[in-house]
Parts: sequence; structure tokens; C-alpha cells
Amino acid sequence: MEKNISRRDFMNMAGAGSAALGAAALAVSCAPKKSAEALVKEGLKKDDSVLETGKMEMRTAGNGEQVSLLGYGCMRFAMKKGEDGKDVIDQDNVNELIDYALAHGLNYYDTAPVYLQGLSEEAVGNALSRHPRKDYLIATKLSNFSNWSREASMRLYNESFEFLKTDYIDFYLLHSLGRGGLENFNGRFVENGMMDLVQKEREKGKIRQLGLSFHGNQDEFDQLLSLHDKYHWDFIQIQMNYWDWQHADGKRNVNAEYLYEQLDKHEIPIVVMEPLLGGRLASPAESVANRLKERDPQASMASWAFRFVGSYPRILTVLSGMTYMEHLQDNLKTFKDFQPLTDEERTYLSRDIADIMANFPTIDCTACKYCMPCPYGIDIPGIFSHYNKSINSGTFPQSKEQEEYSRLRRAYLVSYNRAIPTVRQADHCISCGECLSKCPQSIAIPSQLQRIDAYVEKLKQDKL
Repeated sequence: MEKNISRRDFMNMAGAGSAALGAAALAVSCAPKKSAEALVKEGLKKDDSVLETGKMEMRTAGNGEQVSLLGYGCMRFAMKKGEDGKDVIDQDNVNELIDYALAHGLNYYDTAPVYLQGLSEEAVGNALSRHPRKDYLIATKLSNFSNWSREASMRLYNESFEFLKTDYIDFYLLHSLGRGGLENFNGRFVENGMMDLVQKEREKGKIRQLGLSFHGNQDEFDQLLSLHDKYHWDFIQIQMNYWDWQHADGKRNVNAEYLYEQLDKHEIPIVVMEPLLGGRLASPAESVANRLKERDPQASMASWAFRFVGSYPRILTVLSGMTYMEHLQDNLKTFKDFQPLTDEERTYLSRDIADIMANFPTIDCTACKYCMPCPYGIDIPGIFSHYNKSINSGTFPQSKEQEEYSRLRRAYLVSYNRAIPTVRQADHCISCGECLSKCPQSIAIPSQLQRIDAYVEKLKQDKL
């Protein structure tokens, strides 16, 4: 495999053993660096006077590093078409967002080799390397899902340094552990020697903190936690939000309350992923939103979810994938001069509000896009997102006896065609199963797509 092959091509060809690149990390550019504050003031983005006051909430990592409670999840940046017609990341947009985030105290940036079709690390490296290295913390992952060989794993490891333009990584994660238990862990990291390597790299300081991201059931979590004495996890990344606190299904994922209690008992710092549950807690059903608005008319729906997870002291940082400036600004307002929720407010969210949400038959998709690209071009997260949005907004057509059924039926079909191009809709799924092993939520994706397709067909034929 040629050294200059693109990350996207390499990830698409995963499974072909390839020669390791060697430890060829690129040195950070020696060009003078400008502070984020200076770049923002130069006009990359008009500043928001509301954000001029207040201080970012900081938490302390095990090595004493100060970490912003709000972390940037770099898997949802805006994409555009390149000159060759392929999807590329809008680098100017990424630079603008990261400059603004840095200028307002956000210093933790989480990426991975597989994010955004393999393009995230390079985009993040391009943006961050324009700033002094001491001003930011990089988290990335060993995403050797398809090819567990040492050669393929080493290539991913070495390329991360190259794309991120750094000679050390602050937080390094073994990516998406849980499914398959210890057998999967041993195959991906022990038998190929990668655990020995990353531990030695931690000793040398090339990796500052070593951890893992977890997706799985309780037995699998307990197995991985039992390795703490042997490997000393510096941190662990879990899915935590007020829905999953006590309403996880127990088969595909674990109640966050249990995960938190166990990690707190072992004094392991926690990185939170999916605090908004793929955006569903930022745009909940109208009945839920009304109840929260009654409590605080000025608070955004997202701020309730962020304050829930940030109120727990063992939380090191809370990841949010902020695609647009307005998302970033709203989140910064929540985490500057951070106000924890009371015990009563946390209970209200995780029990009362979550109980109401349990009555809505949504699909547990977080729009992480791990399942993409589909070999048949189906927009899996887009289809699920449209379906969930219709349910949460109360516009879901259910039967001819429903009030305004005809209007809701037409609206659903029109919005479905607008949101999802015809060639990418659910009826093109052939149940190949390619997506099943990639989904961290363990969703039965083909079955759900077939269910939605059958529902859409009934709507078209007016047979509900």
C-alpha cells in the first residue's frame, strides 16, 4: 500500500495487511502561532458579547492536566463536495469553530481515524496546529475494527500523529470496546502486541493518558473494568445522559447510573459521549419541552442535558459534536460559570422526564454514522433521524382515526422525500448486514429499515 494513500481509501480497504509507516510523526509547523483570541479578534467570527463574561468550568485529569468540562466531539463537522465530486470537510468552517472554541476556554478535542469518512483527524490537525501546542488537548483512538493485524493497527496509530501534526497525544483510547468481551479485546489489542506498545508509549510520554471507549452490556463492562489493576485505565469514555441513566435496555447498553457508580468507586475519570443522545435531548417531544420550559423558560433543552451530566464530580469532560456556530455558542453559555443541577432536578430528568419519553417509540440511533457509508447508498442515520423527529414533534401519522390524519400523512411523505433522496431511502436495503457490526448501539438496522419502509408504503397506499 502506497504511503500517500488517503485515510478514506485505507479505511475502505481495511482487511488488507499493509506495511507499517513507522513512527513518522510530523513535527508541528515552526511558523509563528497566534492565540485563538487573536484570530477571533481578527474577524474570523464576530464575537458574542454574552460570552465575554464568565469562565469555562475546568476539571482535573489524573496527571494534573486542566481539562475544559465542555469537550469538542469532532465527528459532525460540515461536509461539502470537493472539486472531484467527493465529500470533503469544510476546513474553513472547522478553523472558525475551533478558533472560537479555544478563545472561550474549550481545550479538549476528540477525534478518531474513522470519523467523517476518515477525514476528521487531518481536519482537526490542520485547525489546531495553527495554535501553540500547550493550548489544546488531543484525544484520538485506535479504531482497528476490521483488521486486527499489527501492521494495520500500527498504521492507524502512526498516521494519527501525522494527521494531527503532533508528537504526542494527550488522551488515547482503545476504540469501542465491549461487544465481544475479553475475546474481542485480546484479539484487537493483546495478541497483536498493541497493548504492550501503547503502555510503553505512555511510559515515554508519547501517550499522556490511556483509556477506552465503551459500548456493550454490563458483563462486558465488568470484564474490562477488571483489567484496571493490570493496565491502569487513566480514563474511560461512556455513554451518559438523563435517558440512559436508568432507561438503558440492558442488552445493548448499560444504565449510566451503574457505569458511573463503578467508575467513581475506582476513582477513574469519566469522559461523556452522547450527552444529548444523538440530538434527541436537544429537541425532545413537545410534551417534554413544555415541562422543562415551565421550570426555566430561558434554558435551552440542550442545557438541561449538559448540566445533568456535568453535575457529577467524576466527569472529566462532556463531548458535544457542534456542527454550527450557534450550537457552539449555546453550549459555551452553559459551561461558562457552570451551574450544577440540584439533586431534585437530576431526579426529575432521569425519572419523570425519562418516563414520559419512554412512551415514544423512537429508534435508539445517535447519528454517529459509524454505519456509513452503506454499500448500497442508504442514508441510515438520516432515515432514523427523520422518523424520530416526526415522533418527537407529535406529527407522526398513526391511523385514519387520528385527528388531521390526512394532513399528517401528506406532511410525512413530503418531508421524507425532501430529507432523504429517493435512491437513499429505506426501500433500497437488501439486509446485507454490513452495518450491524459497526453500530455501537447494536441496533438491528436492516430490520428497522424494513419496518420504516413498510410503514412508508402503507402511507403511500393510504392503508394505515
